[in-house]
This record gives sequence, C-alpha cells and structure tokens, in this order.
Amino acid sequence: MKKVITYGTYDFLHHGHVRLLERAKALGDYLVVGVTADGFDHVRGKINVCQSLTERIEGVRATGLADNIIVEEYEGQKIDDIKRLEIDIFTVGSDWIGKFDYLKEYCEVVYLDRTEGISSSEIRSAKNPLRLGLMGGGSVVRKYLAESAYVNGIQPSGLFCAEDGDACDRIDSAVCRCASYQELLDSSDAVFVASHPSGHYDSIKEALEQKRHVLCESPIATSEAECRELFDLADQKGLVLAEAIKTAYSTAYHRLLLLAKSGRIGRIVSVQATCTSLLDLQTSSIPLSKKWTSVTAWGPAALLPILQLLGTKYSHASMYKCSLAKDPSFDAYGKIDLMYPGAIGTAVFGKAVKSEGSLIVSGTEGYIFVPAPWWKTDYFEIRKEDPDQNRRFFYQLDGEGIRHELVSFAKAVELGACHPPIERDTSLAIARIVEKFARGDDCLYLKPLDYE
Repeated sequence: MKKVITYGTYDFLHHGHVRLLERAKALGDYLVVGVTADGFDHVRGKINVCQSLTERIEGVRATGLADNIIVEEYEGQKIDDIKRLEIDIFTVGSDWIGKFDYLKEYCEVVYLDRTEGISSSEIRSAKNPLRLGLMGGGSVVRKYLAESAYVNGIQPSGLFCAEDGDACDRIDSAVCRCASYQELLDSSDAVFVASHPSGHYDSIKEALEQKRHVLCESPIATSEAECRELFDLADQKGLVLAEAIKTAYSTAYHRLLLLAKSGRIGRIVSVQATCTSLLDLQTSSIPLSKKWTSVTAWGPAALLPILQLLGTKYSHASMYKCSLAKDPSFDAYGKIDLMYPGAIGTAVFGKAVKSEGSLIVSGTEGYIFVPAPWWKTDYFEIRKEDPDQNRRFFYQLDGEGIRHELVSFAKAVELGACHPPIERDTSLAIARIVEKFARGDDCLYLKPLDYE
C-alpha cells in the first residue's frame, strides 16, 4: 500500500483545497492529511486564520478524501510523521517548490500545481473588508499602518491628526490624509484612536454615535464614569469598543496568565510590573500639555497584569507621584500599590525616570519572571526553589502584539461580538486608577524633578 501525506491550514476550505486533496489522493492508496495547529500557525506568522482547529479538521473530514487526519504542532514534525507513519510520498502545492526538498531523504516529494485565482487569503479579505481610519500621529500610528499590511481584511482608509497636522505628513504612507475627523469617519468602518488621552472620550463618542467601531489606545477615557458611558453606548449601538494595550494580545503574555492562574506557582501573593521610558524634556518643541504623562503613557500597561491576575476589586490603593518642577501637573514618575486580601500589586511607571522594565509574579511555590521589556516579550521563566524545576517558555511575537490586536479587533467586528483579552472590568479599573492618580487622590508626593 502506497501512503501519501500532505499538510495545510485549510482555513475556509475551498475548491482549490479540495482539488489538491483529490490529486494527492490519486498519488497513492492511503492519504494522511496534516492540519496545522493554531499555535504552529502563529509561529509561522499566519495569525489571521479565522476558523478554529476543530472547524478546519471537520472541513477536511467532510471531503471524504482523508484516510487519516493528524495535527501539525511543531517545526520539523514532517520528518517525524513520515518516519512514524511509513510514508511513501510527500506532496504539497507548487508555490512551495524547493522548500521541502530536504524530505527527499525520507520519501518521494511531489509538488502539485495549485488552482489559479483562489486562495484562503483572498476569501478572508473579501469576506470581511474593514476600512480602518487612524487618528493620531507619530510612531504608534506608523506601527499600526505597518502591521495592518499583515492582516487580511483590514484596509487603512485615512489619517487624521487633531493636535499636530504635520504629524500625519511625517508618516511615510500613501494612505489619504483627512482634513477633519468627520472626513476620516466618513471614509471608515472603524477608527483607531491614538490621540492625546484628554481627547479620547470625545473622539470615541463621536465615532460610536456615527456607528463606527473603535479601537483606542489606553486609557479609553480619563475617568471611570466616561469609560462606562462609552461602553454602554457601544452596547446600545451594537458596536465594538476595544482597548489597545498590545501586550494583552501577545501569545507569551496570554500563556503567562494561564500558567499563573492554573496554580503553577501556587497562590499568587505579589505582582510587580515596571514600565518606564525617558522623555526629552529639554529639547523637545512639543508643549508638555500635549505629551502623555507617565500614568497615561505607561500606567495602563503596568496595571494590566495586576488587574488580570489579582482582580479589579482591590481593597485599597496607595499612590506615589513625582512631578516636574516647571509643571507640577505633569507626572514624570509614579508608583501605585494595590492592596488585596492576601496579595499586593505594584505598578511602577515613568516618562522621566528610567528603571528595569521587568515583570515578576510571586507565588507560594515559585515565581514567574519576564525580563525587560516585559510588555513586548517572547520569553518568560517559571522559577522554583529547586533550580531543576525551572522552566523557560518561548513564543513568537509578531509586531509587538499589534498584529494580533488587529486580528482580534477585525474578528470581533465580523462576528458582531467583542470578547477581547482586556475585559471591560479591567478597562474600567484602569480608567478609575488613572483618574484618581491624576487628581492626586491617596497620593504621596515626592520632591519634584528639576531639569532647569
């Protein structure tokens, strides 16, 4: 009996897939089909696969062509599968010519012509076109424009910068520059809001009232009441409102949360997160009033693992603030301790003070360590008292998590429901803490920084 094996993602199984499977089947007597696992697709950079692994397996099974269906989970598995299953022929589409010649050592390799004019990528794009307008300027918008190119079904529709009209002009992109926010909304199905936090509420509200979905840089609003109002409005309109903390969408961070919550390090007693960067306060021509302060720029990211691991119902918050001498309203550095029954969360953030940007989750049986910069990591460790029990975890990080974020947002819009990695209660808690810190509630003030 001649055994044949082929592999694929089989997202939105189409005629091209079926034709390739038919020809693969004709090469022998027994066909094994390997369907790529979600995690393996992510490692390969295919992050916008729409169907689940189960759905894709069932699609292949429904063709009646596969005698055996296996799951491809890791790099190099093809060699193991060929040897284990005693495969005679490996086959794949002709767009991979030469890529799998190394398998000729183990079996015959056949490249089959693909069906022209059809692909899963094209189907995904046609199925869910989403015109995304971008509000804001600078490096953040540049990153989102670059990453959107990797996400099928998202089409940047325009740029608008309310605070600095030249900021959009400095972005090297062919995307249309809009003269007003209304023009941006008119050309978009959804908007990404990356303007100064003081304008988030108004921008989001206007977009929602005109039935546009919104992805917004954190914080969504600078008060809990405004944040709640915006979520309620999104619900009323049947729209998606999602918070854009890129870390929450990365595979490594998600797996870290799962391991911590599963009891891998025992009961969690402490979460310490530090996020800092240095702001050029002396030479920058941009007024401080138009800059993001430490709590708005870094506070949400530092608070995220605390709120997601320990919860949003803390019993007390102690806050420490260091402002600039020339502008006491601008916080240059801050620290927030959130007290829980039996646990404490510590968030450290700064725009004019630099520190080690690590994340440490401490438990009764060990701790999780993420080196700097933890907010865009592809690696973390579980450390135990016995070093032999230490474990290291590595995951692919695509576009600092932005690519995954855009995929999640597009899927939420397509499905008409939003179940993002950042829960609504977490967004509300972030807005509440940012509001109290900005007002100086429960704050102890450090000696101001003087750069004069």
